[in-house]
Amino acid sequence: MKKTIAFFVLSFALFSCEKEISVDLPQPEQLIVVDGGITTGEPAEVTLTWSAGYFDPIDSASIANYVITNATVTVTDGITTDTLNLTVDFSRPIPFVYRGSNIIGQAGRTYTLNVSTTDHSATATTTIPQPVPLDSVWFKPEIPGDSLGFVWAHMTEPVGMGNGYRWFTKRIGEDDAFLAPFGSTFDDNFIEGKSFDFAYNRPAAPGSTLPEDNDFRRGYFITGDVVVVKFCAIGQAEADFFRTYEIEVSNNGNPFAAPGVIEHNVTGGLGIFCGYAPTYDTLICQ
Repeated sequence: MKKTIAFFVLSFALFSCEKEISVDLPQPEQLIVVDGGITTGEPAEVTLTWSAGYFDPIDSASIANYVITNATVTVTDGITTDTLNLTVDFSRPIPFVYRGSNIIGQAGRTYTLNVSTTDHSATATTTIPQPVPLDSVWFKPEIPGDSLGFVWAHMTEPVGMGNGYRWFTKRIGEDDAFLAPFGSTFDDNFIEGKSFDFAYNRPAAPGSTLPEDNDFRRGYFITGDVVVVKFCAIGQAEADFFRTYEIEVSNNGNPFAAPGVIEHNVTGGLGIFCGYAPTYDTLICQ
């Protein structure tokens, strides 16, 4: 009985010592966030937003306040300067896209992006590497005889450290744009000069509510899909951005995950301006 009374007294004492603590978090610096790149055979494309505090609301009502639509955006290859115009593309999560017209991406060329607003500026530089084609691509059911599976590829990685790669797919008649699955990027740190097989699941469009993205078909290609694989060579710094970005996304909400730094190539801001050297393969899932 004495032990029981002592326990309740101790518990009461501990609870009575609770005190509400209010932490005054500093307001973070507002920075330009760049999401863009230039691809072989295409002009530069850039989406711009403002950075936000960790606890700031991000929803359909507030996101319009973060989109930058009044910036001056240019890309130069050292010879020609291209002023990007603001366009609207509703196939993108953020439909406001700055697009170039006078400079078309070429492998081996270096491009510098400059962004300026009334009070802020940012710059980034990227190089489009030489393309690295896949040896072959094919569809393989996860279970033999089943209709659901993944797209596989065989690759021979060229000798020479510092290469990065990013994988996209697009289903003809199904997807509005090329989509990258989670973990779409890798570098040659452990595969330099090697030949190997690898596979990816089917990515879903951001915010998709389609049944196939929410039921047993989620992440799978299905027999009959006509799939275009867009396999891009990118630089090491650009690969580091996507790798560290995806690590932070996977850690989001995990109270035991250590905070990390997303590596980026934007000076005066955040984000990525990436040079892409794609090769394309088309297969029928069967």
